Amino acid sequence: MSEPENTQPKRWGDGWMDPTRNNIILIYILYLVSFVIFIAGIIGVVSAYMNRDKADEWLKTHYTWAIRTFWIAVLFSAISFVLMFVVIGFLGFLATAVWVVVRVVIGLQKVSREEPIANPQSWLI
Repeated sequence: MSEPENTQPKRWGDGWMDPTRNNIILIYILYLVSFVIFIAGIIGVVSAYMNRDKADEWLKTHYTWAIRTFWIAVLFSAISFVLMFVVIGFLGFLATAVWVVVRVVIGLQKVSREEPIANPQSWLI
């Protein structure tokens, strides 16, 4: 006699941590939330690292884009923090925030059209 299959209905939220389109959307949203709750960005980058090697090729570009967005933003923020003592750092923080938002919006637009990021290694937009 064969084992009965698991017939439990799929719950909302199942699969959000799998290497799928929904996961990369969640990562981008976590990056936006990280402006208010810093730990959200860390959760997002950890999720990106966990799923990058398991994803389809077009999604790997999004994971690479998301990981680089996080680390470059951390670098720019650290430089801005040091420059705060000569007042120009506040502009650096503002520029970094705008840069992150633009990269997240580009990523969300591309993932909604199921397109890869053309140059995920870029420091620019």
